[in-house]
Amino acid sequence: MRAKPGDWLVVEARTIDGDVRRGLIEEVHGADGAPPYFVHWVDTGHRALTFPGPDSHVLSAAELRAQEEVAASRFSSVQRRSERAAKEIRSS
Repeated sequence: MRAKPGDWLVVEARTIDGDVRRGLIEEVHGADGAPPYFVHWVDTGHRALTFPGPDSHVLSAAELRAQEEVAASRFSSVQRRSERAAKEIRSS
């Protein structure tokens, strides 16, 4: 795993109903971008020196933004389908 300040550390959920954690990598303490990373966690606001586990990966800001755009478009598509179904139910 390699990172640079400004990249994002993403920790995947360990359970089905768990949350994905994201943190902004502020400092890289290993050689050549290797861990540990000093991370500012979005969900808690805490900053901590972090040794990422096997459920983690690093994304650049552009990669994270692209993933979020895909997720947002999927969500809005589901919402539109739900709204159409609700209208059909009301009109029948």
